[in-house]
Amino acid sequence: MKEKRENFTMDRRAFLAGAAATAMTLMKPGRVRGTEANSAIELGMVGCGGRGTWIARLFATSGKYRFVACADYFQDRVDAFGRAFRIPEDRRYPRLFGYKRLAESKLDAVVIQSPPYFHPEQAKSAVEAGKHAYVAKPIAVDMPGCLSIAESGKKATAKKLAFLVDFQTRANELYQEAVRRVHGGEIGKIVCAEAHYPWSGSGSETDSTDPEERLRNWYCTLALSGDVIVEQDIHTLDVATWFLNADPVSASGAGGRGIRRAGNIWDHFSVTYRFPKDITLTFTSVKMIPGVKDEIRCRVFGSEGMVHTDYFGEVFIRGNKPYEGGPVPNLYTTGAQANIEEFYRCITKGDYANPTVAPSVRSNLTSVLGRTAAYAGKPVTWDEMMRAQEKLQPDFTGLKE
Repeated sequence: MKEKRENFTMDRRAFLAGAAATAMTLMKPGRVRGTEANSAIELGMVGCGGRGTWIARLFATSGKYRFVACADYFQDRVDAFGRAFRIPEDRRYPRLFGYKRLAESKLDAVVIQSPPYFHPEQAKSAVEAGKHAYVAKPIAVDMPGCLSIAESGKKATAKKLAFLVDFQTRANELYQEAVRRVHGGEIGKIVCAEAHYPWSGSGSETDSTDPEERLRNWYCTLALSGDVIVEQDIHTLDVATWFLNADPVSASGAGGRGIRRAGNIWDHFSVTYRFPKDITLTFTSVKMIPGVKDEIRCRVFGSEGMVHTDYFGEVFIRGNKPYEGGPVPNLYTTGAQANIEEFYRCITKGDYANPTVAPSVRSNLTSVLGRTAAYAGKPVTWDEMMRAQEKLQPDFTGLKE
């Protein structure tokens, strides 16, 4: 698929962030490296937009972290973030390569909340500079980017650094228990699975030709977001691959732009994945349909029962060995809070196993495989995708370095 150069903003999280703000709870100050919390872990934020500012408040209100630097292409964003978190002007780094100056400065860890295209290089920069890394999902927009994150995770472990990928579902006890039971054989032999993600939103759409406007509103640009199957739908594909615990063998699919009029990403996907042991995963995604209820749902069916998960609903198992589970709390906030606590634990306790990296690489590659097959309109195998090494490259002409 030939890439266009439009770029657009994502606003789907705004309503969640507003609701979540009222649910934030202050945690008691902890101890960092044997001292009181006034010597908390020093953080640098890369990506000072809506999501970055929102999650920064969760870090700050935990009482265990302090932001000392920030980076974003846009001067207004680093200044707004800097004022909000009392960061001196000389520790605010604008422009495309501001993240490098941030990583090389005096701090303990880097939080990466930029558009997905940038995650691999920014994570690599942090690890090479000897900094712990907290990385938003998705980790990358293409196969080479995923492999770069995998390598950075290995280097972090070797250098005794924490590297955490922020998937909220994997931090939730209900999801964890359901996965444990499925892996323990409590729904029997897995037969098939389904995953889907309907959403009524669209992301902000514009046909601006200004390069800075395209970057500011990045959501609808393929090379910056990876398309919705990577940027958004990875939530449910991550849960599916967590349950199935395997790489897909192949995928076939379709989709397109039935409603979207700007940008160069799609508004619906339908993909069938083939996994080892003749397991089929059917996946659907549809965006921009008014009145559609938000669901990030996954179901896995086995010879002895089925498991159901919904990010906005509940988790349970039905069958010969049922699990009552329960309603999922405000996972957008509580999952991030749990990951922030886990990141602190890993840093202060010296736990550098970094177990979130490998499953994040797997689910991200699964999303890329689905996109590749749907764009091609024919089956594509995992091995074909890996050999092709297709890389997405945005057009940065006219931007300041």
